Amino acid sequence: MDLARTISVNYSLNDLIQTFKEYVRVTPEGPRVWTQDKKLSDRDVILLQLVASRISNLSGSSGTDSMGVSEIEGATGLYPKTISSRLSELTKSATVERVDSDQGGKYRITTVGVSRLGEQLAKKFRPAP
Repeated sequence: MDLARTISVNYSLNDLIQTFKEYVRVTPEGPRVWTQDKKLSDRDVILLQLVASRISNLSGSSGTDSMGVSEIEGATGLYPKTISSRLSELTKSATVERVDSDQGGKYRITTVGVSRLGEQLAKKFRPAP
């Protein structure tokens, strides 16, 4: 049983907050990417929005950790076609998974996606020594 715990990966609310506290906030309007002067790709913005959605869900602020294209558009200001294209790429790389729902497709970030995004942002915005 201890061996299984050493290879298990599951991000808690605290883990997500500690990893992404510089990039996301949960506001009265909902979860939001909060990057200030950081230059991020559309892909990173979408992934961070999905992380913010998961944080909001785990903290009890929302009922789901998944978002549709129109919800991501409203939260990020990105164009729907851009969002759809990036989500297609991210789904193929297992970074995001599609969750079927009554209102059409919704998406959520996977555990692998959380890990990759955390590593990528840490490298990209590592403080200078």
